[in-house]
Amino acid sequence: MKKNIKSLGDIFYYTLTSLSTILIFVIVHFLFGFDLFLSLIISMAIGAFFIYKQSVNEDSRSLKKLNRLSPEKEAFYKSKGMSKEEIKFFRETMHTAKLKLLRLEKNLHSVSKLEAIEKRNNTIQLSKSLFKGITEEPNRLHEVDKFLYVHLPSLTDLTDKYLEISQHEVKNKSTFDILDESASTIDEMCQLIAEDYVLFKSDDFEDMAIEVELAKKAIERDNGHTQSIESEEL
Repeated sequence: MKKNIKSLGDIFYYTLTSLSTILIFVIVHFLFGFDLFLSLIISMAIGAFFIYKQSVNEDSRSLKKLNRLSPEKEAFYKSKGMSKEEIKFFRETMHTAKLKLLRLEKNLHSVSKLEAIEKRNNTIQLSKSLFKGITEEPNRLHEVDKFLYVHLPSLTDLTDKYLEISQHEVKNKSTFDILDESASTIDEMCQLIAEDYVLFKSDDFEDMAIEVELAKKAIERDNGHTQSIESEEL
């Protein structure tokens, strides 16, 4: 649904064809006495909100359910010597990680401060590359415990909290101090995810700082745009 909303024209069309928004227009214009133009603007705004909520619900439903294991993917897992229990555990673990990573991506691109941190650390591309690397080498799942169970969920929760606080209508010095501290912690967590990537990809860890910077640049060079994991089969 989101991909179909390309302009105000789409919202305008929805406003004119949805019974809910037409009813809202009638109430605002005729019962409350707003002029025609203002009534239309209000209806379009509410229509846009309805579209957004519908798209969010659709995405949530499609993502929450783990798809049926295909014969090809099952054969791949078995070729790695994995039992049914191991396959089930791996798929559920990676599905949970996918949901968190997609939420993290949305969060980091929601406000300029977080977007700057993400860009500096190349967090999303590194995370998605690591995610895909794990799906290609499922036997190495134990090597990314910190990424899957600590760093990724913690960073996602931190960005959730940051966005929640940043949206407070009234902010005081204490609020801004909390936001600054949270941003610093988020930056540090992004660095840890970069290290997770290096640990998974590299056999030489003598100088982690150099390896991390090289990894960021390599991912940025090799992937001019952010990779997609939505359709990644598990």
